[in-house]
Amino acid sequence: MKKKHSFGIVGATGAVGRKFLAVLAERGIEPRDLRLFASERSKGQQIGFGGRQVAVEAVDGADFKGLDVVFFSAGTEVSKNVCPQAVKAGAVVIDNSNAFRMDDEVPLVVPEVNPHALKRHHGLIANPNCSTIQMVVAIAPIHRVNPIKRLVVSTYQSVSGTGLEAIEILERQTAARLAGKPLPEGVYPHPIGFNLFPHIDVFLDSGYCREEEKMVRETQKIMEAPIPVSPTVVRVPVFYCHSEAVNLELSRPFELDAIRNLLREAPGVVLMDDPAKNVYPTPVQCQDRDEVFVGRLRTDPSVANGLNLWVVADNLRRGAATNGVLIYEAMAREGLL
Repeated sequence: MKKKHSFGIVGATGAVGRKFLAVLAERGIEPRDLRLFASERSKGQQIGFGGRQVAVEAVDGADFKGLDVVFFSAGTEVSKNVCPQAVKAGAVVIDNSNAFRMDDEVPLVVPEVNPHALKRHHGLIANPNCSTIQMVVAIAPIHRVNPIKRLVVSTYQSVSGTGLEAIEILERQTAARLAGKPLPEGVYPHPIGFNLFPHIDVFLDSGYCREEEKMVRETQKIMEAPIPVSPTVVRVPVFYCHSEAVNLELSRPFELDAIRNLLREAPGVVLMDDPAKNVYPTPVQCQDRDEVFVGRLRTDPSVANGLNLWVVADNLRRGAATNGVLIYEAMAREGLL
């Protein structure tokens, strides 16, 4: 009989927090105990799980004693301040923020790619950025047999990556545009309804934005290789799922059919690659799924051993909650909790 664990979710009222609950339920994981945490203004809110209602507790001043695993998805500042408290109380923390991802003492894990990194955890594991997760799931099987020399990626990221307020403003701006009314202001520096803009998070002195920096550094840490990565991230008027155009320069010549076979057999990957029949991944098809979908495989004749692919995944699930739950499952299997 599987051992049941006690879970906490910090940020339980947010978009990713709710997905954690959905993924736990769908995967048949029954907590011995479940506690939900959020900001003071959400205290007392009731959230349903497993046929019962669970009251939300305030995260400020929370006592995490008795919890085996705590999933954090409440932002970087909350994680910096509260994750150490949960670890000190005896919990294993799986953190979805940027707070600890590049800490040398904290494993940054995608279970299909580097599960061995979990063995050196000290109570805290970092969940990578959503756009990084789906990309490395798709490219790691290729890199293992034909090392990547250089990677260029352009992302097309949905508004749900920002949170519930961004989903709402896309709805409102879209309705306003269709009605010929002035666009309401929202969480972004530009309108997102019927629009896009080429940055996510703040710009850095390098000219890149923080989301792009994350993709570079996280990819190298997870893949355990100094792969040069050139990213451009774009926010697009899509509610759910991130899409990516990925260009790889591989070390050796390859056959496309061999790459397709690798991806067909790769854990967590679904190959959708029949252009003659318009078969390729789209956000609408991939929403509410846990896999990474790959299509549009083709050679890049502009560079030796060049390969193009199109990668789509649900950012709230595969890029956040599902990856966190997969980390928990891997740790439970290996007796690392």
